[in-house]
Amino acid sequence: MNETKTVTLFIQCLVDGIYPDVGEAMVNILRKLGLEIDCPSRQTCCGQPAFNSGYRREAKFAARRFIEIFDAAPTIVCPSGSCVTMVRHHYPELFMHDDYWLQRAMRVAAKTYELTEFLVDVMGLDDLGAYYDGKITYHDSCHLLRNLRITEQPRRLLRNVSGAEFVEMVDSDRCCGFGGSFSVKYADISAAMVKDKVRNIEDSGADTVVGCDMGCLMNIQGMLSRKGSKIKVMHIAQLLAGEALE
Repeated sequence: MNETKTVTLFIQCLVDGIYPDVGEAMVNILRKLGLEIDCPSRQTCCGQPAFNSGYRREAKFAARRFIEIFDAAPTIVCPSGSCVTMVRHHYPELFMHDDYWLQRAMRVAAKTYELTEFLVDVMGLDDLGAYYDGKITYHDSCHLLRNLRITEQPRRLLRNVSGAEFVEMVDSDRCCGFGGSFSVKYADISAAMVKDKVRNIEDSGADTVVGCDMGCLMNIQGMLSRKGSKIKVMHIAQLLAGEALE
C-alpha cells in the first residue's frame, strides 16, 4: 500500500450541489482506509463548463483560483473523471504561453487523481470489503476512458464486491449523450444517445448500473425514470461505501 496519509478532496459541482451523498460516500471510503482528509471550503468550479464552451478567459480565471487553493495539497482526489481531465490535461493547455502558471498547473495536475485511479493505482487496492446484493453493470464515461485511460480500475473494484454479480453491457464505452452543455445544445441527439445506452443497460440483465461520473449517471437515471424502470443508478463511491443513491 502507498504511504499516502492525507488527501485533499476536489468535489465536482454536480456532487456538491445535487448529489452530496456521493461526496460523503467518498469521504467514508477514505476514512475507512485510515487517511486524513482535507476539503477546502473555498473551492469552486474547476472551469470545465467555460472551457468546453470556448470561454478561455473565464476558464483561466477559474483555473488560477483552483491552483491557488490546491497547490499546497499533497494528493488531490475527485469523484469525477471529467473534472480530473480538466485539471490534468486542459490546465497546462490554458497556460502553455505563461511559464509561471504553467509550472503551477503542471504541479497540481501531477497530483490530481480520479477516485478509482487513486484507490487502485496509488493505494494498491482492488478489494475494499464492500458488499452488494445485486447484478451490476458498468458505464464507461468518455473523459475517464478516453482522456485518463481509466477502464480496468473501476472494474477491478466492482469484481471484488462481495455478493454482487458483475456483467458487461454491450457498448459500455459508447457515450450516454450527456456531455455537459452538449445535452442542452443538441437535446434531440443527446436523447437518442441515452435511449441507446439505457437499452444496452436493460439488455445486460443488470438491476444496477454503476459509473464514476455523476453527469453521465444523472442523464442515465433521468431516462430510466422516464421509462418507469426499476434499475438502480449508483456512483461507484456509493456502492463501495454501501450507500444507496436516492
